[in-house]
Amino acid sequence: MGPKTTKVYETLRTRLAAGDYAAGDKLPSERTLVEQLGIGRTALRQVLARLVSEGLLEVRGRSSYRVPGAVSVQRPEGLEPWRIHGERDVYDNRWVRLQLWDVEPPGVKRFEHHVVRLHHVAITAVIDDQDRVLMMWRYRFVPKQFGWELPGGIVDEGEDPADTALRETIEETGWRPKSLEHVVSYQPMVGMVDSPHEIFVGHGAEKVGEPTDLEEAGHIEWVPLADIPGLMARGELLGSGTLVALLHILAARRTQGLTTSH
Repeated sequence: MGPKTTKVYETLRTRLAAGDYAAGDKLPSERTLVEQLGIGRTALRQVLARLVSEGLLEVRGRSSYRVPGAVSVQRPEGLEPWRIHGERDVYDNRWVRLQLWDVEPPGVKRFEHHVVRLHHVAITAVIDDQDRVLMMWRYRFVPKQFGWELPGGIVDEGEDPADTALRETIEETGWRPKSLEHVVSYQPMVGMVDSPHEIFVGHGAEKVGEPTDLEEAGHIEWVPLADIPGLMARGELLGSGTLVALLHILAARRTQGLTTSH
């Protein structure tokens, strides 16, 4: 994209990030955006197509764009949370903390429940203009298996997860993402393990050097997105963060394809 198109892209992206348009809102028509932003319709469509590919917009019909995220299901009301009467450490070091919590579910006798606390983690899927994702082929000794993973690591105390995502990608691959977008936060084993995971998607990257974290790097490759379902079927995608990020991207692409085909 040229300078003008890039500026319009950044303007719309900023508006979306700032919440100027709520989930489910329809964007102004192409004619209105052309007049407001001072851009040609062809260039505007390039900008909108990029925002759709990044999951920031959805296409409804031929040229109607909406902010994703609207849902029809309502949150149930009247349910009570579990009561937590106390917690105590069983084991604690810099990597893992094992605790026993004194809990009381509604209508059930209180009991002690094991809780494992791990680190806050950020993971990044970087996509290039050839629809390839930056991945590492690594050996994980716990499952005794080689497999493909996305770059990621522990969020240091006081560090913004976005900074972690950028830092870990550079350290583990030698590539610097040109942009980063936070797409979801989740807990991988919510019943017993506390380990917040932050998933980011980056678009474009530049090579800035060789990996500096040699223990983590392994073999680095740009893997075609078209290969992801096959790699998943072969069991070669390791880690929930890798799976969540890649499934998010594939779902966004599928949604885009379905809406544009109608």
